[in-house]
Amino acid sequence: MPVVISENAPRNLLQAIGRGFLMKCPNCGIGALFTSYLKVAPACSSCGEELHHHRADDAPPYFTILVVGHVIVPLVLAVEMTFHPDLWVHAALWLPTTIIVAMSALPLIKGALVGHQWALYMHGFNPRDREAEPSNS
Repeated sequence: MPVVISENAPRNLLQAIGRGFLMKCPNCGIGALFTSYLKVAPACSSCGEELHHHRADDAPPYFTILVVGHVIVPLVLAVEMTFHPDLWVHAALWLPTTIIVAMSALPLIKGALVGHQWALYMHGFNPRDREAEPSNS
């Protein structure tokens, strides 16, 4: 099988994911990645890197559910096995906790996924792909 060598300069994957997780531009780590709760900025306000190419789609909610479920379920089981509270106590404790943790983690996870896509030149993040696009003028 032939080896395909990318002509693009390699990007640091872990650094890009970390910067995205911190909701910063995966290129420079300075500019804000989001203009609002989950809306990715069209371009970095600091370095000008275009960010509108991302295709996060359903991945951030999926990974958020995966992560939050693996955190909340063991806590629910530990509280149940230790204290045996009534069901209304579980509902009063875990419903708001789950919602708060999920809503807090969602932009962090989406940022990490956008950073991942940027680092691997996925979708429109590859400058060579943009050169091949026909212009609309």
